[in-house]
Amino acid sequence: MGIRGVADRAKSASHRLVAIETEAKNAALVSIATALQNNAQAIIAANQADLAKAQEDQLAEPLLKRLRFDQAKLIAVCDGIDSLVGLDDPVGQTLAATELDKGLELYKVSCPIGVIGVIFESRPDALVQISTLCLKSGNAVLLKGGREAAQTNRLLTDTITQAGEAAGMPSGWIQLLETREDVAEMLSLDDAIDLIIPRGSNAFVRYIMENTTIAVLGHAGGICHVYVDGDADLEMARRIVVDAKCQYVAVCNAAETLLVDEAIAAAFLPLVQTDLEKEGTEIRGCKKTVALIHCPAATEEDWRTEYLDHILSVRVISGLSEAIDHINHYGSGHTDCIVTNVPERAAQFMTRVDAGNVFWNTSSRFSDGFRYGLGAEVGVSTNKIHARGPVGLEGLVIYKWKLLGQGHIVGDYDGTGRQFTHTKLDKKYPL
Repeated sequence: MGIRGVADRAKSASHRLVAIETEAKNAALVSIATALQNNAQAIIAANQADLAKAQEDQLAEPLLKRLRFDQAKLIAVCDGIDSLVGLDDPVGQTLAATELDKGLELYKVSCPIGVIGVIFESRPDALVQISTLCLKSGNAVLLKGGREAAQTNRLLTDTITQAGEAAGMPSGWIQLLETREDVAEMLSLDDAIDLIIPRGSNAFVRYIMENTTIAVLGHAGGICHVYVDGDADLEMARRIVVDAKCQYVAVCNAAETLLVDEAIAAAFLPLVQTDLEKEGTEIRGCKKTVALIHCPAATEEDWRTEYLDHILSVRVISGLSEAIDHINHYGSGHTDCIVTNVPERAAQFMTRVDAGNVFWNTSSRFSDGFRYGLGAEVGVSTNKIHARGPVGLEGLVIYKWKLLGQGHIVGDYDGTGRQFTHTKLDKKYPL
């Protein structure tokens, strides 16, 4: 079956999936989690084979970390599915209700997007998160993972497919694509695919956006910042910086640049350098930073780089306004943090920084769909249309307008007859 057939099959499945009740979807999710646990040994063995091949091919260390799917990752994705089961169904929610006239009622009701194509690199756990989020939100999904995870992805998809269909989900709701040629053809199928979510490098996301007429939801990199204000609690700041950078370096919500107010730089930088070096992290600093601590000099390119590694660029700045200007100039609109004891400065930072996620006195690593309670995520969006930030269930639905009448016709509202009332209603869609 070619990609056209795969996409048409997914489209057909989406038309049936939209009408499946919440209880049936939740039962399917429970079955999927059980199947993954029962098949754990084979899945982990497949991943070990992928890892061995990737190491032979000298895959970059950050991608190797993302590729690993061990028992801990399996437990985490199953916990994510359990969390998803407990969330409200985003489909069929009444978003607004208006009485246009007596007996003529208009409802804005949430519904699935339809068929979603997701292209991602390395992370097999993303396949589980994405597919189960799509199932709960009533969407069919086409998945294209990186070839480095081919064996793991095949086994995960087979496990999810069999468990889902055995629980009553329509055939074709989840399908795996495996080649670059599949992606190229998928990008042309705007009559069958409703949304594409690319997860990867800036260049990769731009390529997808420039080569399809299908709507694209994605983020162009995770250049995340932590700004330590002159009135910050320095012990708090040290813990936040280390967590933001080092807790897991190979992810898009890890900090890549540290901005430090010059008022506290001399006291703070030696302390945080010691902390970072204990974690194996290298600092690259601006001229003022290099004058205060021993480290390599940062270049202009460093401020624009998503390292996904144990490297942190550091810049000493004059205060809040310069920090905000730096972030808005070099940042990717993903996640940016301020550490300060002054609420007014935090408020100004969170209002003026142009990012999907802005944090006060906490690590950038909280920028995550599971941690937000969204039931994991299909990705993080730096778009400003439809969805922004971690995209969970609510980002995978759209809405339709449903109008209920009693024989009403527009001709009766020609200016001489009936009049619209446009009265807001506090009621749910009744059908």
